[in-house]
Amino acid sequence: MSMKIISINIGKPITIDVNGKEIQTGIYKMQIKKPIYLGKLNFQGDGQADLVHHGGVDKAVCVYPFEHYQYWENELNRKLEYGAFGENLTVTGMLETNIHIGDIFQIGEAIVQVTQPRQPCFKLAKRYDLKDFPIRMQNNGYTGFYFRVLEEGWVTPGSNINRLETNAKQVTIEFANQIMHHDKKNVDALKRILEVEQLSGNWTNTFRKRLKGTIENTQERIEGK
Repeated sequence: MSMKIISINIGKPITIDVNGKEIQTGIYKMQIKKPIYLGKLNFQGDGQADLVHHGGVDKAVCVYPFEHYQYWENELNRKLEYGAFGENLTVTGMLETNIHIGDIFQIGEAIVQVTQPRQPCFKLAKRYDLKDFPIRMQNNGYTGFYFRVLEEGWVTPGSNINRLETNAKQVTIEFANQIMHHDKKNVDALKRILEVEQLSGNWTNTFRKRLKGTIENTQERIEGK
């Protein structure tokens, strides 16, 4: 399957009103049509507001498959512009089913690595005035994912994406989403995901805590506590 950058989208945080409270968000991205430099933390000119849940080394680039646009246009009954989901890269050929955590890609001059699925938040719900938007995205698995930047460099819209390395553990974004949001107490699956050293620190911590709690609860039931 050919992989390609359809659009590069950037934007600085803006202030929006959420239930009477002012919130900063970087979810509103605009398409650019010229080469742009990708640094360790983001594309030049891009920014995130909530650096606890967005941005940082493990979430430097947000990626979303263009193949999902038609589905969401039907669901939302509206035409969507590139960057509609706050993603930096709108791509083709990179679905949650064929991308693995730890895979390494070349995009222009830059080298990047998949770190985790994207976790949709309430700001998407606000953008489209649809309260259950994040849950819908979790349930259908059309989440997109994040890159960390291994080597900085210039990236050009419309350029091909080359997979340099497929992670040996072959844990897909789809599988990680399933365990994070649905099959939460699957001990074997949790262990398998935690074997992927390239998984983001945030998801690693979440899965470690979940595994520990699941094992302890199982042991307590066995012991009759």
